[in-house]
Amino acid sequence: MKRATGRKERTVKKREGKTIPGGRQKKKAWAGRFRQETAPEVERFTESISFDQRLYRQDILGSIAHARMLARQEILPAADAKLIEKGLREIAGEIQAGRFRFSSQLEDIHMNIEARLIEKIGDVGGKLHTARSRNDQVALDMRLYLREVIDEVRGQLLRLYEVLLDRAEETMEVLLPGYTHLQKAQPVRLAHHLMAYYQMFSRDGERLSQLRDRVDVMPLGAGAIAGSGYPVDPSFVAELLGFSRTAPNSMDAVSDRDFAIEFCFAASVILLHLSRWSEELILWSSEAFGFVELADAYCTGSSMMPQKKNPDVLELIRGKAGSVYGDLQALLVLMKGLPLTYQRDMQEDKVPLFHAVDTVQACLSVFSVLLESVRFQEDRMRGEVEQGFLNATDLADHLVRKGIPFRQAHEVAGRAVRHCLDQGKRLEDLTRPEWTTLAPGVKPDVTRILGIEQVVEARDIQGGTARRQDRKQLRQARGDVQRRRNRLVKDQTRPEQIHL
Repeated sequence: MKRATGRKERTVKKREGKTIPGGRQKKKAWAGRFRQETAPEVERFTESISFDQRLYRQDILGSIAHARMLARQEILPAADAKLIEKGLREIAGEIQAGRFRFSSQLEDIHMNIEARLIEKIGDVGGKLHTARSRNDQVALDMRLYLREVIDEVRGQLLRLYEVLLDRAEETMEVLLPGYTHLQKAQPVRLAHHLMAYYQMFSRDGERLSQLRDRVDVMPLGAGAIAGSGYPVDPSFVAELLGFSRTAPNSMDAVSDRDFAIEFCFAASVILLHLSRWSEELILWSSEAFGFVELADAYCTGSSMMPQKKNPDVLELIRGKAGSVYGDLQALLVLMKGLPLTYQRDMQEDKVPLFHAVDTVQACLSVFSVLLESVRFQEDRMRGEVEQGFLNATDLADHLVRKGIPFRQAHEVAGRAVRHCLDQGKRLEDLTRPEWTTLAPGVKPDVTRILGIEQVVEARDIQGGTARRQDRKQLRQARGDVQRRRNRLVKDQTRPEQIHL
């Protein structure tokens, strides 16, 4: 007789072994421990396949290397490893051809590929995960992915360098006002101005090259946290995948995302520099400045005002910079409170990382071609450089050379500027009587050192605006670019032994 308990009996839903489209079992990798199936809302909440499917190439490459290592170490029969590799290559083809059915029920790229492998080759496919965890698997995928991305961005920077240096060389004789506080300050060469941006982007390239070295660490073999109980050979996997070294600590290997944070930082600084230059070109293209004309192909119009030509591409670059700063902040906040080792929070690292990658690549690409098409309005620049007393500092320096203390010379030059403003003159236009009144003892031939070309050429020291110095800087930059190109080629031709 059934005993009455006064409580509703809890029933446990029997696992039904349902399949997803394509015939794959939706059984979880951890199903043995659980009596209940994962709730549909949890599957939707925890899936990452909607964004981590872009890692399929890296996941398959890592799995092929892992299978070869298992066979080499006699952990897996050689015939099984060959069958696994054949199945993985077929899956790569399916994904590339758009025939692969990704399923959120299988959570992530790792389980989607593994389930399809088992479907294709049977239980042998289930041997692939021997001696590894998704913790070290995803760490490997992300390092493989970022290594490729870093090289792509370095290549884009090389393209920007080429355009920038060509524009600098062709504008060596163009003079324009340099600004501080958005007020005219001193005359400079346009080439000198452009080379300032080269120095910024040059440092960006250095950061990426240094970061690549830190990304180039092979973490597979760390397992879930403590390494592997099997006689695995991480160095062999590193050799197959072209890594320079293996992870020295299993706990760090599975929980480290410094490299993703550092990439978002590097991307943020690149966008910072692109944003500053975009802002300057926006100002220069306005009627107030009139220093550049942007090509129609890189501007848009107004839906209301027919006369408008808006620098929307540059404005969007300026705006997108902020979103990449948000990616960096998201990763910093994500990781700051996590104890060792892997936590599921870390699944959220990919969305900001992928967004930063896509954004910096898109912005670099469009900016380089836009810069190529910019038309510098040289006459307007020249007209503005001759107004605004940009040679006043040189007048003060001349007085110092005559033995007048700098503070007194500064005051004399200021009085001369004020007099010229009152009289509607330039410093070069002052007469002998005016000089005698304003600066007793100064000869009228002072005007010879106040010409704009003379002022620019007077800065003939390293980093200065003299033609000789700017040409030297340009030569050095071209040499640096060639060295960076050679380094990139060397990095990209590292002897990886597995290719899809």
